[in-house]
Amino acid sequence: MLQVGLSVPRSPGGAAGGFPMAEPAEGGNEGAGQEMFGSSPVTIVITSEADTWDIDASSCLGCGQFVDWDRMPDPEQQVHIPGDILSKPPKELKKLAREGYWAASRALRAQVYHQLIQQVACRLVTPDALVYRDVVSRLFGKVSVSSHPLPEFLEGCSMPTYCLNPEGVTALKKILICVGNLFPDITYSPTLPSLVALLLHYSEDEAQCFENISRLIASNAPHSSYIDQSFLAHRASCMTFGDLANKHCPAAHKLIASTSENVFEVYSEWLSWLFHDLPFNYAIRVFDVYLLEGQKVLYRIALALLKQYRLSVTSAELEGTDIKADLQAFVQNIAEHVTVDKLLERAFGIRLFSRKEIWLLQMANRKVLMERGITMVQSRQSFHLAVDMQNFSSSIVTAQEMRIIWSWIPERFSLFPPLLLFSTSEDGCSLQRFYTCCEGYEPTVLLIKTTEGEVCGAFLSSDWSERKKSGATSGFFGTGECFVFTVRPMTERYEWVFIKKPELAKAVPRSRQRSPSPSPASLLSSSPDGRGTSSNRLAVPTPQRKGRLSPFLAIRHFLLPSKTASMFMSGSREGIIIGGGGGQALSLDANLLWGRTEYCETFDNPPLCQENFKVQLLEVWGFQNA
Repeated sequence: MLQVGLSVPRSPGGAAGGFPMAEPAEGGNEGAGQEMFGSSPVTIVITSEADTWDIDASSCLGCGQFVDWDRMPDPEQQVHIPGDILSKPPKELKKLAREGYWAASRALRAQVYHQLIQQVACRLVTPDALVYRDVVSRLFGKVSVSSHPLPEFLEGCSMPTYCLNPEGVTALKKILICVGNLFPDITYSPTLPSLVALLLHYSEDEAQCFENISRLIASNAPHSSYIDQSFLAHRASCMTFGDLANKHCPAAHKLIASTSENVFEVYSEWLSWLFHDLPFNYAIRVFDVYLLEGQKVLYRIALALLKQYRLSVTSAELEGTDIKADLQAFVQNIAEHVTVDKLLERAFGIRLFSRKEIWLLQMANRKVLMERGITMVQSRQSFHLAVDMQNFSSSIVTAQEMRIIWSWIPERFSLFPPLLLFSTSEDGCSLQRFYTCCEGYEPTVLLIKTTEGEVCGAFLSSDWSERKKSGATSGFFGTGECFVFTVRPMTERYEWVFIKKPELAKAVPRSRQRSPSPSPASLLSSSPDGRGTSSNRLAVPTPQRKGRLSPFLAIRHFLLPSKTASMFMSGSREGIIIGGGGGQALSLDANLLWGRTEYCETFDNPPLCQENFKVQLLEVWGFQNA
């Protein structure tokens, strides 16, 4: 148990300014001194109750009594505040926050923060300022020296002090101790110290800061949360960021995957980039938009940082480099590369999917972590890249090539090692045997090597048994996580067209029903060279099976402009098709011997190899325990 010595002076008059205070640790980036919890006991000196609470709110609101002004990077100027600023509609407030409207006024920012947080929907019983005063009195007000444990959820966490003065550092630690006392369900929350430190800059006293952070902790808004409160939730958000980086920062992701042994560990620091490594004047602008837009905006800004990092480095420069530490140093020195206004502009230029879709992805990641044995009270734990470079063996790709393919796969599946399900060299060229070996596994990776030595394939998100759901008239199935790729001669991935252009798809009303789809058999030719016609079009199939968590990027969640842009995978006795609309990304005949590849609307891909090809080898890989 971590211990904190609390010394409470009882001198007459209680002049707070005369008390010796715990000095904040210097170092780190500008404006963000840091301490580490868990190394040794720390001493906190508490002012008397009268000094703490008897404050004239009208004069102290936003005055920054917890701030060391000599360490602040830039002085904030006081400007005229329009009387109606806080009554503007949310959409206009978002615009003002993104543009940094209240960055020039400490008083305005303090008012906005308090009002926005008071409007957060939260649990009925949420501790407020009065509760804080009562708990502080009970914990710290009885004797002059007492010992209290720091919350266990701070074990090993860093604490940026963001230019707080000694009194502010003391207040930060008191608030965190009270949070641990009043929120016993929190088991891991590495960003909480940073958020409290930032709020202290704009709080009239400790009690108001505590009340505001409590409301963020207790938020119960649908499909969103402000603060991860368990290792499970934190790890799921890290996996979600990895998935989004994979989709929205392909160049940076490819660079990291090719230079790091553990891509996931690099992405596990994404929240620390924002609320640990960024300088104060960047972090507070992030906090401005975070209060209005929730966690989705944090993903956007971290992705923008990743994109900016890719622009500033080359593969050669990263050889032999600890990329995790290099990224941290880059973020700490972000002012050398891009202004905060330009960073936010680029962040909001990234078109993510809806908050609900991101929530679905996070829930799916959370589910697989629970299946791996991670619980709400799990202590910190590391995962390593699942592909074993020593033991992996394929007749089509090398271990290094498979590592690249594995880095493209959604995080919740790449935690599991690959399992060979089917190989034409061992199981023969039989489509029926292909289905028998692959059914029951979801997802799968299809690898094809042509007689010309070209290698291509597909990541297929759904079980091949889905083809039976509509009986003899089986249509296309799968989700927007499917993608096709090439390995040789070039390594490239082609995702669902709406990954890059999510604005083309709108949310589907709950009442919308989809019609059955016709058979894809006519899209396959029985000729030995696999040539066929792409003139037919397939409709979107009926929804996935009931009783399961609604999958991320399921097509029924979107109102698509064209059904031909959502043809992911299809199978029949005549062969298999991957991708459709204007052509098929991949199609194979019933003998798994001849195939064809061409442009298709679903993946917006060029031909993956020679348009008409002969299969030399075909493998299907699943995921152990997935």
